[in-house]
Amino acid sequence: MNNDLEYHSVKPDAALATVVESFWMLKTGSGVGKPIMLLPDGRIDVLFSYSKTEPFHVMLMGLGSVAEQTTLAADTVLFAVSLRLLAAEYLLQTRVADILNGARRLPATFWNIVPEDLADFGQFCAKLSSTLRALVQPAIDPRKQRLSELIYASDGTRPVHELAAQASWSSRQINRYFQEYFGLTLKAYCAILRFRAAFPQLKAGRLFPEQHFADQAHFIREVRRFAGVRPKELARNQNDRFIQFSAWAEE
Repeated sequence: MNNDLEYHSVKPDAALATVVESFWMLKTGSGVGKPIMLLPDGRIDVLFSYSKTEPFHVMLMGLGSVAEQTTLAADTVLFAVSLRLLAAEYLLQTRVADILNGARRLPATFWNIVPEDLADFGQFCAKLSSTLRALVQPAIDPRKQRLSELIYASDGTRPVHELAAQASWSSRQINRYFQEYFGLTLKAYCAILRFRAAFPQLKAGRLFPEQHFADQAHFIREVRRFAGVRPKELARNQNDRFIQFSAWAEE
């Protein structure tokens, strides 16, 4: 990343790995706001932030299925936790279908995080981890647990019928669950994970499909579908415009 952005991330401990993908923080410089594109990455995010122009607030971000342009205000301090699918039901205990490509404001006291906790990333992670371990529901439906494991282990490359068979759960029931909880089908979600899994090869300048895309045309079409640009432009990532892509090396 360039000098006007600071980014760090850490993985959760084993007790939270089923529902938490990572904790991360982002700070912007004191110049002008930074235009960015948010890419679909298959994660649900809870963001704790403040800036020179906005007081401390908490946002729940639903899944994204399209690229979205926004601007990070100058002097933004943002600490966050990125969640896996099971977190919606077994940690947040809420559906996020209504905020597909959107967000929901949460109480400023959510999970007992206060502005002072955004002064030290390590302490933020420790405090939030302790809170989440106490909140996560232990009795996860084994079909949903197995499906989640299969989806993430394969980066979304397995066909739906195969996932359904190995999870002992019908495709119809799975898609009903996905639509009700997340606002999209399992197939659509897997396509997002497959797109995200292509980040490392694109960062390395390899512009040809390596993640079970049918051919080069399919690869280009999927990158344009989710990023709004061709693979070459995403790989170039001028001025860290695609912020998740820039951060991927630290994931």
